[in-house]
Amino acid sequence: MQRMTALFSAALLSLGLAATAQAQQDSAANAEQPQATAPAQDFSDQQLQQFADASQEIAVISQEYTQQLQSAEDEQAQQDVRQEANDEMVKAVQDSGLEVDTFNAIGQAIQQDPELMQRVQEMAQS
Repeated sequence: MQRMTALFSAALLSLGLAATAQAQQDSAANAEQPQATAPAQDFSDQQLQQFADASQEIAVISQEYTQQLQSAEDEQAQQDVRQEANDEMVKAVQDSGLEVDTFNAIGQAIQQDPELMQRVQEMAQS
Protein backbone atom coordinates (compact mmCIF):
# COMPACT_ATOMS: atom_id res chain seq x y z
CA MET A 1 0.00 0.00 0.00
CA GLN A 2 2.82 2.43 0.83
CA ARG A 3 4.43 1.63 -2.51
CA MET A 4 1.24 2.53 -4.36
CA THR A 5 0.86 5.77 -2.43
CA ALA A 6 4.46 6.63 -3.22
CA LEU A 7 3.84 5.74 -6.85
CA PHE A 8 0.88 8.08 -7.09
CA SER A 9 2.72 10.80 -5.22
CA ALA A 10 5.64 10.52 -7.62
CA ALA A 11 3.30 10.52 -10.59
CA LEU A 12 1.39 13.53 -9.33
CA LEU A 13 4.57 15.43 -8.59
CA SER A 14 5.87 14.50 -12.00
CA LEU A 15 2.69 15.59 -13.65
CA GLY A 16 2.99 18.87 -11.81
CA LEU A 17 6.00 19.50 -14.03
CA ALA A 18 3.97 18.43 -17.04
CA ALA A 19 1.04 20.63 -16.10
CA THR A 20 3.35 23.60 -15.51
CA ALA A 21 4.98 23.20 -18.89
CA GLN A 22 1.60 22.62 -20.55
CA ALA A 23 0.34 25.80 -18.92
CA GLN A 24 3.37 27.70 -20.20
CA GLN A 25 2.75 26.42 -23.72
CA ASP A 26 -0.93 27.38 -23.56
CA SER A 27 -0.50 30.56 -21.52
CA ALA A 28 -2.54 32.66 -23.94
CA ALA A 29 -5.49 30.27 -23.78
CA ASN A 30 -5.19 29.73 -20.04
CA ALA A 31 -4.83 33.42 -19.21
CA GLU A 32 -8.57 33.87 -19.56
CA GLN A 33 -9.39 30.95 -17.26
CA PRO A 34 -8.86 31.41 -13.52
CA GLN A 35 -6.93 28.72 -11.70
CA ALA A 36 -9.28 26.76 -9.51
CA THR A 37 -9.26 23.59 -7.52
CA ALA A 38 -10.69 20.51 -9.17
CA PRO A 39 -14.44 20.63 -9.19
CA ALA A 40 -16.21 17.77 -7.51
CA GLN A 41 -16.73 15.33 -10.36
CA ASP A 42 -17.82 11.79 -10.76
CA PHE A 43 -15.20 10.04 -12.83
CA SER A 44 -16.07 6.84 -14.65
CA ASP A 45 -14.33 3.60 -13.78
CA GLN A 46 -12.76 3.74 -17.24
CA GLN A 47 -11.30 7.19 -16.56
CA LEU A 48 -9.99 6.06 -13.19
CA GLN A 49 -8.39 2.99 -14.78
CA GLN A 50 -6.82 5.21 -17.46
CA PHE A 51 -5.52 7.47 -14.70
CA ALA A 52 -4.03 4.51 -12.84
CA ASP A 53 -2.36 3.21 -16.01
CA ALA A 54 -0.99 6.63 -16.95
CA SER A 55 0.23 7.24 -13.39
CA GLN A 56 2.28 4.06 -13.46
CA GLU A 57 3.82 5.05 -16.79
CA ILE A 58 4.54 8.57 -15.54
CA ALA A 59 6.26 7.20 -12.44
CA VAL A 60 8.60 5.19 -14.69
CA ILE A 61 9.27 8.23 -16.90
CA SER A 62 9.89 10.37 -13.83
CA GLN A 63 12.41 7.91 -12.46
CA GLU A 64 14.25 7.71 -15.77
CA TYR A 65 14.41 11.46 -16.27
CA THR A 66 15.32 12.18 -12.65
CA GLN A 67 18.56 10.29 -13.25
CA GLN A 68 19.20 12.28 -16.43
CA LEU A 69 18.39 15.53 -14.66
CA GLN A 70 20.89 14.77 -11.92
CA SER A 71 23.63 14.18 -14.47
CA ALA A 72 22.82 17.26 -16.56
CA GLU A 73 25.83 19.55 -16.67
CA ASP A 74 24.25 23.00 -16.76
CA GLU A 75 21.01 24.96 -16.53
CA GLN A 76 20.20 24.61 -20.23
CA ALA A 77 20.79 20.85 -20.16
CA GLN A 78 18.48 20.57 -17.14
CA GLN A 79 15.79 22.58 -18.93
CA ASP A 80 16.11 20.34 -21.99
CA VAL A 81 15.72 17.22 -19.81
CA ARG A 82 12.67 18.73 -18.09
CA GLN A 83 11.06 19.57 -21.43
CA GLU A 84 11.72 16.10 -22.82
CA ALA A 85 10.32 14.50 -19.65
CA ASN A 86 7.26 16.74 -19.83
CA ASP A 87 6.64 15.75 -23.44
CA GLU A 88 6.90 12.05 -22.54
CA MET A 89 4.52 12.44 -19.58
CA VAL A 90 1.96 14.32 -21.65
CA LYS A 91 2.22 11.61 -24.32
CA ALA A 92 1.71 8.89 -21.67
CA VAL A 93 -1.45 10.60 -20.44
CA GLN A 94 -2.78 11.07 -23.96
CA ASP A 95 -1.88 7.47 -24.89
CA SER A 96 -3.96 6.30 -21.92
CA GLY A 97 -6.99 7.93 -23.53
CA LEU A 98 -7.26 10.88 -21.15
CA GLU A 99 -6.80 14.56 -21.73
CA VAL A 100 -4.13 16.20 -19.54
CA ASP A 101 -6.78 18.39 -17.88
CA THR A 102 -8.86 15.33 -16.97
CA PHE A 103 -5.79 13.55 -15.63
CA ASN A 104 -4.94 16.59 -13.49
CA ALA A 105 -8.54 16.86 -12.25
CA ILE A 106 -8.52 13.21 -11.19
CA GLY A 107 -5.14 13.72 -9.51
CA GLN A 108 -6.47 16.65 -7.52
CA ALA A 109 -9.64 14.77 -6.65
CA ILE A 110 -7.78 11.75 -5.27
CA GLN A 111 -5.64 14.01 -3.11
CA GLN A 112 -8.82 15.35 -1.52
CA ASP A 113 -10.78 12.08 -1.38
CA PRO A 114 -9.14 9.10 0.37
CA GLU A 115 -11.89 6.74 -0.83
CA LEU A 116 -11.26 7.72 -4.44
CA MET A 117 -7.53 7.24 -3.91
CA GLN A 118 -8.23 3.77 -2.56
CA ARG A 119 -10.31 2.89 -5.64
CA VAL A 120 -7.56 4.05 -7.98
CA GLN A 121 -4.91 2.16 -6.02
CA GLU A 122 -6.96 -1.01 -6.26
CA MET A 123 -7.31 -0.50 -10.02
CA ALA A 124 -3.55 -0.04 -10.35
CA GLN A 125 -2.91 -3.30 -8.53
CA SER A 126 -5.22 -5.38 -10.72
